[in-house]
Parts: sequence; structure tokens; C-alpha cells
Amino acid sequence: MGVAKEKKLREKQKEKESGVAKESTSKRIKNELLKDISAKNQKAKERRKLILGVESVEENEQSEYLKNLKTKVGKYNRVKYASLRKFKTQRERQKTFKEQDIGLLAAERAARAEILNVGEAGYLVPENEMEKTYKFKQDEIVKNVDINSVQRRFELKLDEFGPYNIDYSRNGRHLLLGGDRGHISSIDWLGGKVQCEFHVRETVRDVKYLHNETMFAVAQKKYTYLYDSRGAEIHCLKKFVETNVLDFLPYHFLLVGVGNQGMLRYQDVSTGQIVAELKTKLGPCKAMVSSKYNAVEHLGHGNGTVTLWSPSTSEPLVKMLCHKTPISSIAIDHSGTYMATSGLDNLLKVWDIRMHYKELHSYRTFTPATSMDISQLGMLAYSHNGYVTIWKDALQSKAKDPYLSHLHSGTTIESLRFVPYEDVLGFGHSTGFSSILVPGAGEPNYDTLEANPFQTSKQRKEAEVASLLDKLQPDMINLDPNFIAGMETTSAAKSAQQAREELVKEMQLKRNEQLKFKKRGRNSAAKRALRKKQKNVIDIRKLQLLDKLEKEKRAKLNNKLDAAETSGALSRFYKEKKRKS
Repeated sequence: MGVAKEKKLREKQKEKESGVAKESTSKRIKNELLKDISAKNQKAKERRKLILGVESVEENEQSEYLKNLKTKVGKYNRVKYASLRKFKTQRERQKTFKEQDIGLLAAERAARAEILNVGEAGYLVPENEMEKTYKFKQDEIVKNVDINSVQRRFELKLDEFGPYNIDYSRNGRHLLLGGDRGHISSIDWLGGKVQCEFHVRETVRDVKYLHNETMFAVAQKKYTYLYDSRGAEIHCLKKFVETNVLDFLPYHFLLVGVGNQGMLRYQDVSTGQIVAELKTKLGPCKAMVSSKYNAVEHLGHGNGTVTLWSPSTSEPLVKMLCHKTPISSIAIDHSGTYMATSGLDNLLKVWDIRMHYKELHSYRTFTPATSMDISQLGMLAYSHNGYVTIWKDALQSKAKDPYLSHLHSGTTIESLRFVPYEDVLGFGHSTGFSSILVPGAGEPNYDTLEANPFQTSKQRKEAEVASLLDKLQPDMINLDPNFIAGMETTSAAKSAQQAREELVKEMQLKRNEQLKFKKRGRNSAAKRALRKKQKNVIDIRKLQLLDKLEKEKRAKLNNKLDAAETSGALSRFYKEKKRKS
């Protein structure tokens, strides 16, 4: 025992002499975590100094890359910064700082990704002021482009079942054709392969791809049907009656339709449930488009108004009077900032739909525009009769001359669409389908996680599963998509004061209400008490009153049955039974 004690004493003396104290495991882990947190906070502070300019760095010390990064971060930054001194507790300050840092980090990553995108869009540039780009013909453009671009321009002669409605898949690789007389075809137009082709033998009003090219919806004469890539019918949507226009929200998996009944319907294609059925109360609708910024549906009506809808509200979010005549088509740019509308008054108007909802400028067309679309880089295209006119930089300011013009003689153009990630515009007309080259229309740099034109079947399946897992709820559709996970800016005192004011108003309204005095036996005490209660409030007292009313109804019904039994030719038998009983 003495030897063991001596060994321990010697070890302690050695530790004291060396000056190294052994730390416990928990303390060591705690110190490492504190170091990591401090390092992260230091990085966040440096990021703020660099991008927000909290402590400005001298221009000589900044490299060109950092200057470029700082300018591009402002494009993607969606965080509203608030001073941390406003918050009283340390917990609120830390939470706010963390949220701001996450938003800033996302903006920085998006800016760094944009810097790495080296692809640039090419445009037609005139050599002098006298030369106009809209005078260039498609044959001249084809002679001066590469072989791959030449193959993008083609024509399909289908003069038996037209006119044709068209739609492109999200990655721009597949084309869907729907003839007015029942011809349906899904084509891999980049690979030159026909996926499916069939005839439904009835009127086709519109066609729409769903989340990818494996499923598409067809609005037929009465109902809307879902088909797969082989042309087999998957489902019949009997709620979608006489649908004129179809749309699909890929992040919510919602199929949207509106038609002659004036009913706007949302159906979840992943679960098969009807999410909302909204009455527009404005008659038949033939123009509808969704905003890629906030997924709000824009509907054009026969009285010249445009209404903005969300499945969570029964009334339109915004109602705008855009034209004095019925609206023929609507288009919205990819940023959700500008909206273009056309009516039967031969006017094409551009609107700012961020907050002000005001008209910026208008263009005069020879005849009413039948279809419109806006490309990924902001080019506006519209069709009238057999003409296609494309405008460049026509949204922010009024353009003097169009960018390109094309005449497809002897036809009437039904619908047109820009191909995603390609400098191509496709349009369906009365004699089939055609496509033209539009330099500078498509986005040259694409995100393979968002839409990949060259994805394999395995990548497509993985992307489908990931999109289902990340599916957004219909309640998240709002004019301001940034309201999710935001902070309440009003203080607790102000919110309490507002609640008190609302309560006082409700009490005043209740006092001013006068109960109607109903006659002829309909003014019982129970019914008067129920009328005093609010219809949407259910408490114990209300349940007791409802039970009392049900008992009264049953008693009246039993009295009527007894009276019917005791009267008539067989009444004496009932009396005998009662006597025996």
C-alpha cells in the first residue's frame, strides 16, 4: 500500500513540475465547440465586412474578384437587415444574427455560382443605325449559325387536325402537341424521337406537361384526362369540366384549370385530392398564366380585368382593370416583375406587378394578339394572324422597333412558346407546328439540379423523388413569398393594442345588432339564444341548445306520425292495439 501511494505522489509532482494539467474529456470537447463557434462567428463577421461594407475595406486591398462578388451579392440578397440593438435579450439577437447570416451565405453562394457561369447570350447587332434587325429573315440567320442550331429550326405539316396548342417540358427537351380535332403527340424534338402519338376523337382545348415528360394533361371536350409517356390514360378528372386553359405548378404539384364555368380548380396530382374550387364570378375564362416568382395565378376575363388568385383565399388577391375589351392573352416574366396583357382593342400593355400594379407603357398591334410569351432573358413575343413579332428590352422601357419579325403565310397561329435554355421559339398553327431561331432568347447557363436537358432516366427518377420530398404546401402561395420564416416587425405592445381595438369594434357591432322577431312559431327561446351566438363559435351552451332543438323536432315529427296513424279507415285497429297494450 505504501509503494502505490508513493507512485501517485511522484506522478502528481511530475505534473506540477511540467505545468501540464490533464483536462477531462467533457472540458476538451466543450473547448473545441467554443473554438468552432467563434471561428464561424468570425467568418460571418468577415462576410458582413466584405459584402455589406460594415467596415469598408480600402479599394486598393480589394481584388477584382471580390469587387465583382460584392456587386453580384446584392442581386440575390433577400434579407432585410435590422439593427441588433433593438432586441432586448441575447437569445433574440443571436437568432436574428443567425437568420441574417444564413440569407447572406445563400446570396454569396449564388453570386459565386454566377461568376463561374462563363456562357453569354448572343444577339443580333446591327452594323449601323440605318440597319434594322427585324428585317433579317430566318434563311439569312440559318446561313450564319452552326449545324446544331440549324437543326433546331424545323416544321411539321399537320394540316388535317389543326390548329395546334403546344407546350414544352421544364428542361426544354420534349414537345407536346394537341390538335383542336383530337390529335395528341409527345416528341423528343432534340433527339428526333416520337414518344407517343394517338387520337382522342374529340375536341382538344389545351395540353400541359406535368412535373416532367412522363405525364401530361389534356383538356378535352368535357373532361380533363391524364396520360403517361406511352399514351395510356392514367386518370379522368371529372371535376375539370369544359376546361379551356391548363397550368401546372411544379414546386407544389398542383394542376390548375379554368374554363367556361368560371371555376378555378386546383388539384394535387401527387395525392389526387382537390385542393380548392374557387368561383371567379366573371364568366368564361380563356387566358391564364402563373408567376414563377410566387406561383400566383393570373386570369384574364371577358370584362377586361385581370385577377390574381391563391388556393388559400376565396376572393382574388388583386383585381386590375387592364383593358376595356376582353383579354386574349397574358404573359409574365421569370422574375415576376412585369406582366404583359393583350386585348381585343389591339393594344399590348406592360404592367409593373411588384407593388404598384400600374401600367408602364403600351404597344399597338395590327390585330388582337392571340398568344404571348416572355423568354428567360426577357424577350417578349406575340402572334397575330400569321405573324410573329419579338421585342427585346420592351419591358423595362418602351422599345422603338421590334427585334425580329416572322411571317408564316397562309396560317393562323394558335399558341407560341419559347424553348427553355434554347434560342428557339416554337408555335402551333392551323397547318401544324414550326420553330424559328431567336438569338439571345434562352438562358445559356442552366442548373442541372433544377432542369437538366441531358438527364438520364436514373437522374430523372432521383429528381422526381427529391421534388416530391421538397413539395410545398398550397397555403404557401402568396403575393410575397418571403413571408415564410420571417420575423414579426411590430412590437408586442403594438400588436396587443391592435387586438384590443379589434375586440372593441366587435363588441360595438354586437351591441348595434338587432335580433329579428320571427312569427308563426319560429321565435322560440332556444332559437333566439342561438341567433345571439356567433355562427362560428361552438361552446357547451350552444351544444345544449342544439340538442334541445333536435328533441323538439323529433317530438313534432312523432306527433305528426301519431295523427296520421289514428286517422283513416284503419284507425279502429290502432285504438284496439292501444287498449290491449
